[in-house]
Amino acid sequence: MAKKAKTKKIEQKIAEALYVLEVLGFPRRQLNERSTLTLLSLLDLKPEDDWENASDPLMGITPMMEFFAAHYNKQYAPNTRETVRRQTIHQFVQAAFVLPNPDKPSRPTNSPKAVYQIQTSALKLLRSFGKQVWKGRLQEYLTSIETLKRLYARERQMRRIPLILRSGKQISLSPGGQNILVKKIIDDFCPLFTPAGHVIYVGDTQKKWAYYDSEALLSLGVKIEEHGKMPDVIVHYTEKNWLVLVEAVTSHGPVNPKRRQELKQLFSGSHTGLVYVTAFLDRRTLLKYLDDISWETEVWIAESPTHLIHFNGERFLGPYEEDM
Repeated sequence: MAKKAKTKKIEQKIAEALYVLEVLGFPRRQLNERSTLTLLSLLDLKPEDDWENASDPLMGITPMMEFFAAHYNKQYAPNTRETVRRQTIHQFVQAAFVLPNPDKPSRPTNSPKAVYQIQTSALKLLRSFGKQVWKGRLQEYLTSIETLKRLYARERQMRRIPLILRSGKQISLSPGGQNILVKKIIDDFCPLFTPAGHVIYVGDTQKKWAYYDSEALLSLGVKIEEHGKMPDVIVHYTEKNWLVLVEAVTSHGPVNPKRRQELKQLFSGSHTGLVYVTAFLDRRTLLKYLDDISWETEVWIAESPTHLIHFNGERFLGPYEEDM
């Protein structure tokens, strides 16, 4: 009987959360069990809890999924973590319903330390669910939400990292993480080691294609499918006719033998020589990955920008014969 009673409470709480998301105007793709469980975890609401007891803990995606399993008997596979982030949390953030990394706004969204928190006015509203004041507070919240969306959009834009390419093109990168290093690659590495080079691609931790000149890459014989795992920066060093492929390493690995082979395959149609570069912010980070770096590649350290480290360097920055 106890198990049956708990199951009923679980079903009721999920149904209530689904109704909340529906009246808040979330699109059909977010009106599902995954999104309701995400909301309940962000409120730390267990099946037996009243809505007035909702709270606002900082929650990462993995702790959310652990909450689903522990309190709602919903076990999601570990590989669905990205689905929760991309198909639910992302939309909650866009709606100004949830705040990303309120403890450290500069933290990149793909950081393993990324956390989320229900927005204060949304928490106040949800605590009133089931009470007489619910309808009035719901109308107040829906009236104010567009202002909140614009406010948070401005705040996110102000935190972005401005970047000006040699062509004069202005772009901006999401704050924190490897994008700090990507900016240093464009501002420091490129003028020193690919002078007058043409930047073809710049990646971003939040959106894969911050800048992409697909026509320029196609003119060099390379067509990239959207699922292709791009390096963080691609530069055509026109003076030497080299395609310089740069990986920015902060939390992910360098150009190791496996990655070098992947890049070689991805750019196999290139009419140019391929140069593989791993970029680090400092020597301390380099030391962590030193054993993984592939031979016949280059290493650049942002804190010593005028120097390169050549792994099996037969020449000063250049493609090797197999790539010609």
